[in-house]
Amino acid sequence: MKLSFKLLKTEKNTQGRLGEITTKYGTYATPMFMPVGTNATVKTLSVEEIYDLKVGIILANTYHLWLKPGEDIVNEAGGLHEFMNYHGPILTDSGGYQVFSLAKPKNISEEGVKFKNHLNGDTLFLTPEKSIAIQNQLDSDIAMSFDECPPASASYDYLKNSIERTLRWAKRGKEVHNNPNQCLFGIVQGGAHEDLRRYSAIETVKLDFDGYSIGGVANDNESKEDMYKAIDYSVPYLPQDKLRYLMGVGDPIDIIEGVIRGIDIFDCVSPTRLARHGHALTKYGKINLKNAQYKSDFSALDSTCDCYTCQNYTKAYIRHLITADETLGQRLLSIHNIRFLVHLTEELREAIKNDKLLEYREEFIKDYYGGQYGSKK
Repeated sequence: MKLSFKLLKTEKNTQGRLGEITTKYGTYATPMFMPVGTNATVKTLSVEEIYDLKVGIILANTYHLWLKPGEDIVNEAGGLHEFMNYHGPILTDSGGYQVFSLAKPKNISEEGVKFKNHLNGDTLFLTPEKSIAIQNQLDSDIAMSFDECPPASASYDYLKNSIERTLRWAKRGKEVHNNPNQCLFGIVQGGAHEDLRRYSAIETVKLDFDGYSIGGVANDNESKEDMYKAIDYSVPYLPQDKLRYLMGVGDPIDIIEGVIRGIDIFDCVSPTRLARHGHALTKYGKINLKNAQYKSDFSALDSTCDCYTCQNYTKAYIRHLITADETLGQRLLSIHNIRFLVHLTEELREAIKNDKLLEYREEFIKDYYGGQYGSKK
């Protein structure tokens, strides 16, 4: 059964959308946050814990799974779902983001990208056709087109040429995509340039993908203002009846701003990465458990949170685990941080139902930032 999307409601004051994703594993509501499971695992967590967090789609990484254990092994196991025992929807990225971080500009050709294996230094070559073939074997529910991921600092001319190449690659990938149970998404690029985003969106939609992603917004040097511009410049040209995915975005305020602008699904490594560094997301802002003030703080991370961590452990104990370099501390913070973002999208869905998205944003800013936040667009 191929994943399908149904738009249920658009919020009257914004472009916020309430939707429903139907899969063979069940029905899931949007907006949705998707945790990242790079190596067919969300770092430190079991799939049973993922279910408990009320997660829908999770994301796995094509590049990393191509290198280890290899797409043939995953295919032999019966696909990603069987391999990792996750009976929920899975999205695989194209590998492009990782590849372009490893490649030199001179090694990007019309055919594909030559780069060094980050594990052993071997020379590898990835093409649109190869990326799709790997994802076909991984048997994810959503596969991504192989696109070029230019840096935020790229020139207008470079971005323009990059878009043209990405469109040609998208067409080539679509032509070889042959998994009838798998959706294939196109990716809109173009930096913060309105004309390039418009052109990329219109031309990508002409290729008639199952859903559409807005890429190039999670580069290290991308400003929030440019991110929001990229969404604003792309969304008007995307179909109402198909999923919209903002790639690599997980800052709570960016999820809220993305939903206001009409985005349905988000992914980011941030909740587990923050956890590994001792950080927790809370209703009243991000906190660092390594700080001495939590040494004898026997309250929950967040009194408003219903996650396993907040129901059973204190800041003082989690701080002890983190400072003692115990993996359990990272696990407990990962559980909480993922649940925080999943719960955020649950609240956003309620706000859309009640046509109160803008009020929700203002209340969030008041609590999370103490009212001090630069952009209230």
